[in-house]
Amino acid sequence: MIEEVKQIIAKVTSLASTTMWGQERINFFMEKISILTDAERKLIFQLFHKILAAMVDKESSDLEFGGFGNDEFVWMRTYGKKERVSEIPKFTLDESSIIILNLLNENQRRYLTVTKSLDFSYTFKYERRGTNVRFRCTVYFDLDQIALNMRAISDKVRSLESLEFNPHLARAISHNYVKFGLCLITGITGSGKSSTLDAIIDYHNKIDPAHIVIIASPLEFVHKSNVAIIRHREVGRDVLSFKEGVVQSLRQDPDIIVIGEMRDPDTIMAALELTDTGHKVFSTLHTSSAVESIDRIIAEVHPSEQERVRNRLADVLVSVISQKLVPTTNGKLALAKEVLIINPSVKAAIKNNNTSEIYMMINQGGQVGMNTMEQDLKRLFVQKKISIETAMAFANNKVRMQQILSA
Repeated sequence: MIEEVKQIIAKVTSLASTTMWGQERINFFMEKISILTDAERKLIFQLFHKILAAMVDKESSDLEFGGFGNDEFVWMRTYGKKERVSEIPKFTLDESSIIILNLLNENQRRYLTVTKSLDFSYTFKYERRGTNVRFRCTVYFDLDQIALNMRAISDKVRSLESLEFNPHLARAISHNYVKFGLCLITGITGSGKSSTLDAIIDYHNKIDPAHIVIIASPLEFVHKSNVAIIRHREVGRDVLSFKEGVVQSLRQDPDIIVIGEMRDPDTIMAALELTDTGHKVFSTLHTSSAVESIDRIIAEVHPSEQERVRNRLADVLVSVISQKLVPTTNGKLALAKEVLIINPSVKAAIKNNNTSEIYMMINQGGQVGMNTMEQDLKRLFVQKKISIETAMAFANNKVRMQQILSA
């Protein structure tokens, strides 16, 4: 099958002049891929699906395909380690470009040409299990060559109980207990933010007769309405932008709005306005601690707006969960999390621009459900789930980590 597919791809790549390079060559392939028949394109899909099936079998979280950096190999991240997959054949830059372009429709290819990056979701039928597997995908340019990252989306949602949230935190995020406010889930890329969001959505879907609107880019797990009614709005497909999705949601009678990422000042301001109107809002940020999350939101807006945003954030923020996936002693991953639950002291610190005081409030707030990242890493170490080296490596405050490990 591999050789047959490579011959099909050669029908397109052989038409390109050797003097064509970079964007010109990719644009040429975009135009000429239409010469392939439906049967030929289907074979290319089938080959790529075999690669995806191998990814699922290996329990890998990410796949890297194409681009200069791949050195013609397929790479996968398995339990935190990204490595070449030697058992999968190598693909030249031209071959990988055609395989990637074959995944996209005409509009997506046109968008990629203009923006140089494209986010989308992808689903394929995994025959061995008889189930559909979804992926979050990004196509981008790497030294004038197109590359693809695909992240596997679990077909099962983790239960909220499995995340081992303190009862105080569970109440803070529950729409039944706190009807409005902003709850943040933060962490670097690959830290499990989306899985935590899905667990929270699933929890409400089982017990809360609410209207939940999810705005994401791209959509990952698709929830089926149960006790709650759930709307899924993908940026670029169902709505033009996060900001537009947030603004439009006000006219859709929602109770809970899930914003996949607060990535720009407009979205941040719109999210804060949502909470002002009495809605429960969940969103994510690419930050590694609760204090950094608060500082990032304020810093994102214009200096003339920061005082107003600081006061508004103090009034509407309910909780911040900053999380990391850390390697365990058995070669898998465990969730480590820092938890901030907003109380009058934290509100005052935010309003008075004294966010540096918040870390100590978290450190001393165990009785109300708070804990620092360092305290949670120590918990995992005491439970013998992670090594002392891992605890030190993933700590935000390494001096503090050293102190509590030696205490």
